[in-house]
Order: sequence, then structure tokens, then C-alpha cells
Amino acid sequence: MRRRGVVVFVAGGALALALGGVLLRVGTEHSQGSAAASGPAGASGSAVSDVGGGGVAAASGAQRPIDPELFNPGACVAFPPTSGDRRQTVFLDAGHGGIDPGGVGSTEAGATVEESTVNLAIELDAMASLRSQGYSVVVSRTQNTTVTRLTAGDVDGSLLTAQGVFNDVTARDVCANMARANVLVGIYMDSGEPWNAGCLTGYDQDRPFSGDNLRLATLLQDDVLGAMNAHGWNIPDEGVQSDTGLGSALTAQAEAYGHLLLLGPAEAGYFDTPSQMPGALIEPLFVTDPFEASIAASAQGQHVIASALAKAIEQYLTDV
Repeated sequence: MRRRGVVVFVAGGALALALGGVLLRVGTEHSQGSAAASGPAGASGSAVSDVGGGGVAAASGAQRPIDPELFNPGACVAFPPTSGDRRQTVFLDAGHGGIDPGGVGSTEAGATVEESTVNLAIELDAMASLRSQGYSVVVSRTQNTTVTRLTAGDVDGSLLTAQGVFNDVTARDVCANMARANVLVGIYMDSGEPWNAGCLTGYDQDRPFSGDNLRLATLLQDDVLGAMNAHGWNIPDEGVQSDTGLGSALTAQAEAYGHLLLLGPAEAGYFDTPSQMPGALIEPLFVTDPFEASIAASAQGQHVIASALAKAIEQYLTDV
């Protein structure tokens, strides 16, 4: 994700565009930032490749596509609990995917890190934890794919058009609604200038359930940041923020809308399929900061984040 207010930006020789909080990249973006601390064990390599390419090998057990005709194969898939049944459903969105890699950076060792791969690994890990706690889980994707079935108007060569990005994000709202999820959590990474770093969580304050949004966002921010910094990583706290300050607009309509599509309300003539449950979107790390990218690319870092996400969601749902 990229911060709101930048419509088109160039970083490291790459042209990047963003819409509604979702990054659309042209070329490859590499950060030249640095950090004094060192990353976790195993963080110097690339992101977990068996998840990014192959998908959901470990998350077996009666998985069910919500609507195979509407969504891509491997997208919008429901999984039952693996232990007990709390009769509550969690929707997890691994941001980006397919021809949209999201933010792109590099580790301290120079390995490329694509946000979409990191997001997917964390989503699948968090899903396994939640299922073991008795929750049904619906995920936006189980492999490296877009969620929506792309049409000709969604693609320009090997890139998503602005309409394609819009359709792919709103498909995640549709999936969550069709699943009748009790809660929605977007899993993204941040990107920016080489010196940008830190963990933040966004929520929408203009929904009827804004109080629940804020409570969920606060739990996610506190638990994930606390878990990461318990390992001595000293990730800065960028706090819980309104989604009106997040993302970037590619069109005049998107700029006027002023919310993240994953979390925001309906708007006549622009967006008519908003999520119908409390939700929040977390960005634990910047992939454009080499130190934080090293954590994001490591199996340890991904597991720490995923476990903390599951803990926060369980806390939220227990108190509902």
C-alpha cells in the first residue's frame, strides 16, 4: 500500500500507480534504505516461495470455493474449523496477487520481496491458527492470483488497469459478504520512501459499526506490534489511523471517495458492494525498508505476525 495523496510516483526507476489503497506497479521498485538493527534468523533470503507460487498446500480439509463462476480458481475459498466449532467466520484478505505484486522492495541481503507473496504467507498461517481455535475462515486467495476473474478491460498488457484494480479489491468485499463473515481483516504491507518504517492499522470511522472497527484495529495494532518488538526488532508504532489518510487515488472518483475500498462505505455511482461487517487493515512492515523487508520475507517474521493476528481476532470475537 502507498500513502494517500500521491497519484503517480517514481521510486528506484519504477513507475507506480495506486488506487483505493492498492498498489499497481510498473517495473521493479528497490529501496536503498538502511537500518542499524539486524533482522531475524533466516531473514536475509527471499520471501517464502512455496506459498507464493504453489498456494495452499498445508491448509487442507474440506475447502469450498464460495462461487467458482464469480471468482478465480483458488480465490474466495472457505475452510471449516479443524478443532471444535465456534460458529463464527473470519474473512482474511491477502492483499494484491496475480499480476499485481503490490509493493516491491529488497532485503538487507538484496533479495527481492514482493508484498503479495508476503501477504499470502501470513494469511495462510493465520488461517491455520484460527481454524485450530474453532473458527471457520474464508480467505480472499490461496495462491498467487487475482480474486476477480479478469476481463479485457481489467488488463493492459501484463498490468492491471485502474478498473482492474477497482474490480479486484471490490471482489474481496463481495467474497466477505457472500461468506457472511463476522469480521474482516486485510493483510497488507506498506511501501514508501527508503526512510519510511513502522506498523500501522487502518479502520473506517464512517460505517455504522465504526466503534467495532476501531476496537478491532486497536487489538490488531497492539498485538502485532507487541509480538514483533518482543523479538527486539524495534518496529516504530505508526498507530491506528482512519482510512481516509491511507492509500492513493488514481482517478478523480477515487479521490473524491476518500476511503479504502476494502473498508469504506457505499457511494452512489461509484461503489455499491461495501463490506457488511466490522473490519480493519493492517500494514505491519514496509517492504521498501531493507530491515523490515528482511523480517517480512522470513518464515519467522511471517509466523510472528500471523500468530499475533490470530490472537487479536480471537480477542475481538470473544468480546463481541
